[in-house]
Amino acid sequence: MSQTRRYPLVAVLAGMVLFATLPGTASAALETGFRIARLKYGGGGDWYSNPSSLPNLMKALGARTTTSVEAPEEARVELLSDDLFNYPLVYMNGHGNVRFSQEEAKRLRTYLEAGGFLWADDNYGMDKSFREEMKEVFPDRPMVELPFSHEIYHCFYDSPSGLPKIHKHDGKPPQGFGIFDGGRLVVFYSYETDIGDGLEDPEVHNDPPEKREAALRFAINLVNYVMTH
Repeated sequence: MSQTRRYPLVAVLAGMVLFATLPGTASAALETGFRIARLKYGGGGDWYSNPSSLPNLMKALGARTTTSVEAPEEARVELLSDDLFNYPLVYMNGHGNVRFSQEEAKRLRTYLEAGGFLWADDNYGMDKSFREEMKEVFPDRPMVELPFSHEIYHCFYDSPSGLPKIHKHDGKPPQGFGIFDGGRLVVFYSYETDIGDGLEDPEVHNDPPEKREAALRFAINLVNYVMTH
């Protein structure tokens, strides 16, 4: 079975991951479990940074929602791997360069147009190269800033000011950017905040509890949004 025909079935199943504690949603959860994959990319950037962030997010999803979590450990995937199409949500972060080959850029576009979702989280240093590479993936789709009213900020926890500010970076306000395929958001890019650092074990960055909680709440929002759209 081809990847593009196999993936929509995965997307339908993943879309059944519903949250019971949010008013108005159903209470069923996937029996097979949900898992986020970290994207391994080229270019020299530290794609492997923040190793405790995704496991902590997975544990929180299992504890705070009715999402059936397959495993707390993160999965890792490359763009040219057949496994890419088994994950409804792929996460990437880092401090350095991001580079996609032409084949990888084409594969990423295929994955996103087939129902997948990419969350890119700038750790501080990947911004320029990430934006350049996404222009190769979607030369016909601009990256736009999402308004604070967008559902991704309100679908589980309410965040009327958009993204939380976790780390200083250049001292700019945090921004959430997106790329749409038709009316569907397929890429979310968190910039000038470092959500992944806020998700890490508390002793790694010594972030105060309120910042870690804010990062976790946004990440749960994002997963909820992806699984219900």
